[in-house]
Amino acid sequence: VEEVAGLSLVSSACDVLSAAYASTKERHPCLRSVCDAAERGVQSVTTASCVQPVLATLEPHVAAVTEYASKGLDKVGEKLPLLPKPVEQILSDTKELVSSRVAEVKEAVSS
Repeated sequence: VEEVAGLSLVSSACDVLSAAYASTKERHPCLRSVCDAAERGVQSVTTASCVQPVLATLEPHVAAVTEYASKGLDKVGEKLPLLPKPVEQILSDTKELVSSRVAEVKEAVSS
């Protein structure tokens, strides 16, 4: 999870979602109440002592899954060079590419 969260594209997307979530909570009091209740529920589950024995039992399995996920993520990263780039750079690069292609088409048509 930390490796995925560390990718610029994922991090940027999380920042955008976080800002949208915070903005929604500010603008809509009814949703704020629901969101606050959900947040408290998640906090109580993560701090509950009954969760710790379950996590300890699952730890070897989680370690194996983490290893496979890391290898898979490395392979995906090789095939998708966009992953380490921030969203802003991807958008900028895409706009430049589209502008370049449109200019080429205009030139070809006018010729």
